[in-house]
Amino acid sequence: MDVIAKANFIRMSPRKVRLVVDLVRGMDVEPALAQLKFMQKAAARPVKKLIDSAVANAVHNFKLPSGALFIKTIKVDGGPVLKRWRARAFGRAAGIHKRSSHITVVLTERTLGAAPKGLAAAVVAKAVAPAKVKAAADKKAVSKKEAPKKAAAKKGSAAKS
Repeated sequence: MDVIAKANFIRMSPRKVRLVVDLVRGMDVEPALAQLKFMQKAAARPVKKLIDSAVANAVHNFKLPSGALFIKTIKVDGGPVLKRWRARAFGRAAGIHKRSSHITVVLTERTLGAAPKGLAAAVVAKAVAPAKVKAAADKKAVSKKEAPKKAAAKKGSAAKS
């Protein structure tokens, strides 16, 4: 069951919040909260608060165990931008953009022995890719070894004719 929590109008730039969010995406909830607790970024505080809220929703509303939850998706979208100005030299003005963010987190219960869909695909791709590369390299090595033999056989058959 998916549990969704949102934090809207967070007065931080989405670009700065994404730095924090990218570190905890796909993690189990408890290690993610530990990671956020000791992070030096200011954006870690609202993200931690949002994940805590999502866990509380899962436990209270859906009776899910908090230890089995992981972050399925977490995204940061841009909110409204407050446009201000600052006086500059020679009577000019320079624009100031005070950005805000909307953060959305989706938690899901992890089943025994199962990894999240995106994570599982990435792990399988990493495991399969080297095997494919090795198989292709082996084929090339075999064909290179056979190439001189084939050429010699062709020359021999041409000399007999």
